[in-house]
Amino acid sequence: MELLKKLAPIESRYAELAALLSEGTATGDKFVKMTKEYSDLTPIIETITSYKKALTDKEDLAAMVDDPEMGEIAREELYELNGQIPDLEHKIKLALIPKDTDDDKNAILEIRAGTGGDEAALFAGNLYAMYKAYAAERGWRFEIVEATENDIGGMKDVVVEITGSDVFAKLKYESGVHRVQRVPETEASGRVHTSAATVAVLPEAEDVDVDINENDLRIDVYRSRGAGGQSVNTTDSAVRITHLPTGLVVAMQDERSQIKNRAKAMKILKSRLYDLKRQQAADERAADRKSQVGSGDRSERIRTYNYPQSRVTDHRINLTLYKIHEIMAGKGLDEIIDALTTEEQAEKLAMLGM
Repeated sequence: MELLKKLAPIESRYAELAALLSEGTATGDKFVKMTKEYSDLTPIIETITSYKKALTDKEDLAAMVDDPEMGEIAREELYELNGQIPDLEHKIKLALIPKDTDDDKNAILEIRAGTGGDEAALFAGNLYAMYKAYAAERGWRFEIVEATENDIGGMKDVVVEITGSDVFAKLKYESGVHRVQRVPETEASGRVHTSAATVAVLPEAEDVDVDINENDLRIDVYRSRGAGGQSVNTTDSAVRITHLPTGLVVAMQDERSQIKNRAKAMKILKSRLYDLKRQQAADERAADRKSQVGSGDRSERIRTYNYPQSRVTDHRINLTLYKIHEIMAGKGLDEIIDALTTEEQAEKLAMLGM
């Protein structure tokens, strides 16, 4: 069978890793990598074993259906097997999809108010609260790196570092323009307004991911400024880093220490540069495809939150849910993310010819 042929390299690699680990010669980083790869392959090998056994049992049972004594039992078991085999095949096919190497990474979440003035800033604050609640549901650490609030409690922009298990795998689909339709708190006439906020989710870059030449950086230090322009301290602790080749700029004044602000700015710059590299690779791979799922393309509106109708619509997969308050509370977000994950998996399986 065609599927069994595709499984042979996986089984061969698993056997090779088992032999290498039993030798005990691998040490350090090499041992850690091999152990992780072996552990990652174990579930799929178990599924392959179950699949092969099911195929063998199916042949044996098919040969027994006409037996006067065992035929009825064989037919019952064959019926059950015919229901199990497609499920096993689907699990195996999903395992054959090339894994996004960034799925295990932590993430930098950036939310910025878009069109809509104060209402857009309030919506950006709502999105921040949604992701914070979602992170709490999953046991992730959620730490503000920098935030700028407006006068009525909204957020002009906020940058958050999120750490935990499979953070980027879950949140990578959130990058894009989020649109809200509702009656603003500041609107006296009761008319529905449309506002927007932009969300960017970046895999947190590690030192091995991005190599930055110090000569490509311009680093400026200046005095931190607070609301109204007044100085918030008496030292030049704020830092602005410009990456000259790309024009990317990161400014940080959250900490009173110039060293801490520089470290935070460099972390965000590395993540933005790494994300830029990911985007370029995705654009090259999908130049002739229009789908936004999985590409992180932020030029398009991805989701609309309509409060009067209690409706949330994800435009990439035409999914509409009438549970806006549950979603904004973080608990209902998984239903959207799971649907986006399933859609991306289906696309990748189609590309693999499965």
